[in-house]
Amino acid sequence: MDLNGNRILVVKQSSLGDVIHTFPTTHALKRCFPQCSIGWVVEQGYAALVGQDDSVDRVHPMHIPSTSSPDSTWFSYGSALAATLRVLHDLRRSFAAAPYDLILDLHASFRSGLMAVMNPGGLRVGFKDARELNTLFQHRLLDVPEGTVHAVDKNLLFASHFACPVVPADFYLCSSTSDEERVAVFLSQSGIGPDDRFVYVNPAARWQSKFWLETRWSRLCDRLADAGVRAVFGGSGSDVAYIQEVIGRMNHSGAAIAAGQLSLTESVALMKRASAYVGLDTGPMHIAAMAGVPVAALFGPTHPERVGPYRVRNVIVRAENVPCLCCRKRVCDHMSCMRSISVEQVFAAVMGLL
Repeated sequence: MDLNGNRILVVKQSSLGDVIHTFPTTHALKRCFPQCSIGWVVEQGYAALVGQDDSVDRVHPMHIPSTSSPDSTWFSYGSALAATLRVLHDLRRSFAAAPYDLILDLHASFRSGLMAVMNPGGLRVGFKDARELNTLFQHRLLDVPEGTVHAVDKNLLFASHFACPVVPADFYLCSSTSDEERVAVFLSQSGIGPDDRFVYVNPAARWQSKFWLETRWSRLCDRLADAGVRAVFGGSGSDVAYIQEVIGRMNHSGAAIAAGQLSLTESVALMKRASAYVGLDTGPMHIAAMAGVPVAALFGPTHPERVGPYRVRNVIVRAENVPCLCCRKRVCDHMSCMRSISVEQVFAAVMGLL
């Protein structure tokens, strides 16, 4: 099927890691069908990241409050419902003005299915194993191989379906000149020169069950400093207080905080400058992997086979002897899998990559 001249809509709203996992698919489609036009429905917090990608022609930003966070209440569901109705109305109006010929539902949820049908006409394609009644919204369903499948491989089934095999060149992230210049200023102000080695440290996550101990992050960064490697802490503005506690326990000075200072797209440019990534299983880990930066990732409640760093030199650090490993719980009262990871394990992983 020749998609040149077709308008293609990708529905993949969140999360950050899932958005990163989708880029190879849009890159492959654009490479195989350079005359196609790709639009993308995405959470507004990631709109700038998607918008700067060279495969994407139109971004449809949206925002629906999360109902899955531990502090969600019944009011959260009411707010989410109201926001969903607004988003559907806005998408319907936008699509009516410029309809798409092909809709690829990579998010595979009931809500993403609703978003897809806001487009008047067009061929809707989704996964056969999708949940939440998503399959009812689709015209065509893609078979998913049995067994554990990495999220990137699963997304690439869409490219394969349209006879567009992926190539290594499809794995990259775009960054702007202005973002790179901003990062250069940040590093200079932090006392990190162009030839200095630094690791991007990401100690925070949305899941409480993924956190490592503060004292161990401090000891790890002290060990790295002894080895001549600087630590640059990334994350969001809400992570700054936690990061400051980690730095406050360090013996060495000189750790830099990018969290809360750099935007998401600037953080991509920063990641590209790093010698390695060390941190938890979160969106920044996937940014590092897609940018080709070596990854040392601490895993506990999640499956590295499904969501681990993809196509990049990496070391997965986890406690293999914990019986409840990969439990997928967002909250845990004993944190055995993360507490069993030692500073020595993580330090050896990082230095091995460097």
